Amino acid sequence: MTQFTPILSLGGGLLIGLAAVALMYFWGRIAGMTAIIGGILPPFDRDWAWKATFLAGAISAPVLLQAAGQQIEYDVPVSTAALIIGGIVTGIGVTIGSGCTSGHGICGIARFSKRSIVATATFMVFGFVTVYLIRHVLGGAI
Repeated sequence: MTQFTPILSLGGGLLIGLAAVALMYFWGRIAGMTAIIGGILPPFDRDWAWKATFLAGAISAPVLLQAAGQQIEYDVPVSTAALIIGGIVTGIGVTIGSGCTSGHGICGIARFSKRSIVATATFMVFGFVTVYLIRHVLGGAI
């Protein structure tokens, strides 16, 4: 089980929000992580440089936090096969939904996008159903 860390969680949420606002304000872009990651993979987007910089910041932040003495605990309670299947299913969902939870859930809802509100509600419902099925129907075994 993951520990509840309200201060770190609040700080992380504030930094994510600040990054999303800054990206929109300075570059007029939405901080949707799948589009950003997709933009640094071949064929490269014409604006790949800011996307690579954004991802470098997202990757280096936990490294810097850990270098400052903060221990980052994590647990992966599923098999590698389950992670691969989950990644494939998520990739299909992102493609069908024209975006991910960061693009729709953080940036889209903040802009009062009806499409993003529906997409985020859909993500949440399917997340709840998935957790219920895995934990209560399958007994947590995947």
